[in-house]
Amino acid sequence: MSKSIKVVRGMHDIVPQQSPLWQHLEGAVRQVVQGYGYEEIRMPIVEKTELFVRTIGEVTDIVAKEMYSFEDRNGDSLTLRPEGTACCVRAGIENGLLYNQIQRLWYSGPMFRHERPQKGRYRQFHQTGVEVYGLDGPDIDAELIMMTARLWQLLGLDRLELQINTLGTPVARAAHREKLVEYLEMNRDVLDEESLLRLEKNPLRILDSKNPAMQAMIEGAPQLLDYLDDESRTHFETLKSLLDGVGIEYHVNPRLVRGLDYYQKTVFEWVTTDLGAQGTVCAGGRYDGLVEQLGGKATPAVGFAMGMERLVTLIEDRNLVVPDSAPHAYFVLVGDLAVSHGLTLAEKLRSALPMLRLRTHCGGGSFKNQMKKADKSGAPLVLMIGDDEIAQQQVTVKHLREDQPQTSLSFNALVEYLKKIVTG
Repeated sequence: MSKSIKVVRGMHDIVPQQSPLWQHLEGAVRQVVQGYGYEEIRMPIVEKTELFVRTIGEVTDIVAKEMYSFEDRNGDSLTLRPEGTACCVRAGIENGLLYNQIQRLWYSGPMFRHERPQKGRYRQFHQTGVEVYGLDGPDIDAELIMMTARLWQLLGLDRLELQINTLGTPVARAAHREKLVEYLEMNRDVLDEESLLRLEKNPLRILDSKNPAMQAMIEGAPQLLDYLDDESRTHFETLKSLLDGVGIEYHVNPRLVRGLDYYQKTVFEWVTTDLGAQGTVCAGGRYDGLVEQLGGKATPAVGFAMGMERLVTLIEDRNLVVPDSAPHAYFVLVGDLAVSHGLTLAEKLRSALPMLRLRTHCGGGSFKNQMKKADKSGAPLVLMIGDDEIAQQQVTVKHLREDQPQTSLSFNALVEYLKKIVTG
């Protein structure tokens, strides 16, 4: 006998026992983003490889090592999307959504990176992203951060630290880059192989290195904050003032540079120490040059993305309350006549109570066997129909989780009874 086929390494199934938590998280996200007036956009999971090479940068780990790229039958190089921002910009340009317009968009779905699997990091992972186009002020940067803070509050998540920084304008970065390269060249013997590759094309990302042997050198590197022009400095100071005004605490981290090449001005991350090495649960910033880089008209842009698996892990680890998704009731049908009668009655109940979660027994079996399955379903109530109930045009109601007397009800009385259960 051949061996069973297993899931691809680094990818995972979300089984029914886990789905309620995911649905709870996704529902909270939808509630928050729609509460701020953002609209959903959906993009394909496969894009042309060139899209990510041009936006993320050839010397990044994502493009150099982690992308799932392949050649299709037409000879085109395609890639499973490793992140959503480039896709969103491409879709915005292609569909005429960006030029001389303001768009507040959000999306959610799977992304793919060939990384070493570990807690909170998978090769197929899910991200929710929020993107704003056409607004260049710090007020919209602040709104996005406020939105994330509201989501943590709704989910009951604490012990998350907000870190912010500014990467300045391209002019400010150019001035800083010159001094940074000069400093790094003087410390060339300390740089690891990866940093040496970045030295020519993207030296700022060396500051993001987690190599312990380089930390002392990185601490002594020139800080971009010292090279900001007036525009960048005013933007950052206004952002901080807006966050102070709503009571959102933050830590200015001058080494926060983000892992993608297209960021400028505001960058931010929400981090936690509860996930080990994978401590970032949400990250974003401003990328005003990206639309033009992909062939569109110059358009200011800012956004963030959050890893859904990491948020799920935090909710699980903290034993936060997740709304119950078990059936409100389980319909036990005893006898052939009861099956026909019960299925019809169940449909009438679902029509009368659209929010009712009602599982109807199928597959036959003894009364005892059906009751076992009813108990296993987690339903607090059993609705029972047999020959006696059919003759009397009633349904018997039995409580499984509470010590209450069994009762028989007419259809109209049953609807009213279940309505109280459904509405709590």
